[in-house]
Amino acid sequence: MTDQNAAEGRPAIGGNSALFFGAAIIGAAVDLWTKHAVFAWRGEPGRNPVWWLCENFVGIETAVNEGALFGMGQGRVGLFAVISLFAVVGLVVWFFGGGAVRDRWMSFILGCILGGILGNLYDRLGLWGFAGVRDWILFCYTEAHKWPNFNIADSLLVCGVALLMWRAYMAPPVPAENATDHSSGARPSGADGRS
Repeated sequence: MTDQNAAEGRPAIGGNSALFFGAAIIGAAVDLWTKHAVFAWRGEPGRNPVWWLCENFVGIETAVNEGALFGMGQGRVGLFAVISLFAVVGLVVWFFGGGAVRDRWMSFILGCILGGILGNLYDRLGLWGFAGVRDWILFCYTEAHKWPNFNIADSLLVCGVALLMWRAYMAPPVPAENATDHSSGARPSGADGRS
């Protein structure tokens, strides 16, 4: 990379880093604020009935999840806290070491995922007074079938992973002229790849 190319890349990397950390901080802050506000308003789980936004379909109901997504692994909050810590480190390493820092969309997507992890990690560590994730959004698709309660952090995680998968499958392919000849490690010299 020439000095000029390196200089041109720095602002993009700096901006993408700000986007990554900004999305993570804002996402975690919104998650934690909404959890605090809803639990202050509706109280601990079971204290108040569901407050329906759309009768028998979308409502607000406080719940505490001591497991993972969809309530899996109940009672293993410590294990999921450790997994979350590893996920935070892994995302930051992937972002900077794996080159995602050079891609604006990846910066935003990974920032959202990090924000979701941090929001739920705060709860898993018991920093709100109990070691369990506060959930409050309720969806019912029939009267007898309720989707497990969730929160903003869960939404950031699920939407972030969905966008990550979309990005992996829908990203434009690398143009042939930018590809390397993997057998020799050399770049093609002509437009058709011949010397």
